[in-house]
Amino acid sequence: MRLIINGETLQFPEASTLLNIMESLKITDKVMACAVNMEIVKKEAWESYTPQDGDKIEMLHFVGGG
Repeated sequence: MRLIINGETLQFPEASTLLNIMESLKITDKVMACAVNMEIVKKEAWESYTPQDGDKIEMLHFVGGG
């Protein structure tokens, strides 16, 4: 399936969950919040939430600074 993640179009196997996607991108430990089509998906649901072809996903992490 084709997904738009943080503005970049990427391909993933059908039935990939948000957690599977994060694992394949090697960003599991960095992501603090995730939204699919502008709707927040709670962290507890990442393991079971399956996006649909063409979904726009924003994976956000917090950056400290000073």
